[in-house]
Amino acid sequence: MEKLIVGSEEWCGLPGLGVPAIKARVDSGAKTSSLHAYNIQTFNRGGEAWVSFEAHPLQNLRRPRVRCEARLLDRRTVRSSSGDAEKRFVIKTSLSIGGSVWDIELTLTNRDTMGYRMLLGREAMMGRMLVDPSESFCLGELPPSQLEEFYRDEHHMSGTGLRIGVLASNPDLYSNQRIMEAGAERGHRMTFLNIRQCYMKLDSAEPAVHYRDGRILNNLDAIIPRIRPSMTFYGCALTRHFESMGVYALNGSAAISQSRDKLYSLQLLQEGGLNIPISGFANSPMDTNELIDMVGGAPLIVKLLEGTQGRGVVLAETRKAAESVINAIKSLKANLLVQEFIREAQGKDLRLFVIDGKVVAAIQREAAPGEFRANIHQGGTASVVKVTPEERKLAIKAAKVLGLKVAGVDIIRSKKGPLLLEVNSSPGLEGIESATRKDVAGSMIMAIEKALKWRPTIPPKEPAGD
Repeated sequence: MEKLIVGSEEWCGLPGLGVPAIKARVDSGAKTSSLHAYNIQTFNRGGEAWVSFEAHPLQNLRRPRVRCEARLLDRRTVRSSSGDAEKRFVIKTSLSIGGSVWDIELTLTNRDTMGYRMLLGREAMMGRMLVDPSESFCLGELPPSQLEEFYRDEHHMSGTGLRIGVLASNPDLYSNQRIMEAGAERGHRMTFLNIRQCYMKLDSAEPAVHYRDGRILNNLDAIIPRIRPSMTFYGCALTRHFESMGVYALNGSAAISQSRDKLYSLQLLQEGGLNIPISGFANSPMDTNELIDMVGGAPLIVKLLEGTQGRGVVLAETRKAAESVINAIKSLKANLLVQEFIREAQGKDLRLFVIDGKVVAAIQREAAPGEFRANIHQGGTASVVKVTPEERKLAIKAAKVLGLKVAGVDIIRSKKGPLLLEVNSSPGLEGIESATRKDVAGSMIMAIEKALKWRPTIPPKEPAGD
């Protein structure tokens, strides 16, 4: 049998999975082959284990989205080139390349951050191919027009699931884009709703939300509020109006409102028996000295109650500096908190991402040189961290006390144990997804599916005959 001469990258197809074209990295140094897959679920068919999953066959694109099913062959631990071990599902399917077709084994994994959506290893070559690593597309390139033709009629191009609105201000923000993508990947009809362009109709008979383009937004199943601090009042009012119409809000208006009030949220956390830094609050500049003494003196932290992402937070290193900062802010009629400074934290804190009562991801944030705030928006860096059971329990309880289904819980490690710094109702996704490589946005969508008891409907396929 004449062997195919292939380059380091080639177009191939997986006809058994309904993938007419996918660009593969051909690597004889890798033993196993792998395919980009997500939403992986196992099920039983005819007494056999099967697996369903979805794939993005075209690199750097989230469309088209192909739904696949295959009989489950095995589950194996695969070690990547970087040394990381991962347990993957294994399937057997047909490979079409250069006019030839044969069966290969594929492991399923999320290759979204990899250079190619498919890796073709030496086991799949089975003595049928010779690789010339200095060449590419020895078997021919595929023009965009042909790819468009291949995927033109895919039924899965538009979502048929839940109708979900992302209630926010900036459609280009990483977090909002990721949530939109994650919902579309799971088959839902996603809509970005600019808070400023929504109008409420209060009517006991026919309440409604109107949008600036003329739409009436009364048919949504759920909304995901991502309200910036400057829009808290109107954003919460809008969320409350959607809730009154029976639309499910991933974070409710009451929970968002109380989490945004730093003083009230600390009072609720204290009432719930959770450990927080010693904090002080007063109304008059006459109480400045007592406030400073209350938190153990300088150095101390001064926080504006309306600040976010590290803005409106000042480290006063001396008593004189603390007096000046506090009195200056009070002269502007702004509300502030003073808080003890945890020196031993050394500019580090933890961000635990809680979704539906579970910590789905955690990072350690470290302040930039010369900075004491560890916020990513203030130049801090993020790294994966192993949190303790106590820290995990603290984060879960904090979200529960404030009534948040989704929360970014900030914890600082002190000599007294973990202390709660803050609970964010619209936590950013970029830092935590980049550091942990976890699909946090997808977990948010799954929380909505669980709350609304929604299950994906995958058309059943009969097992192939002999």
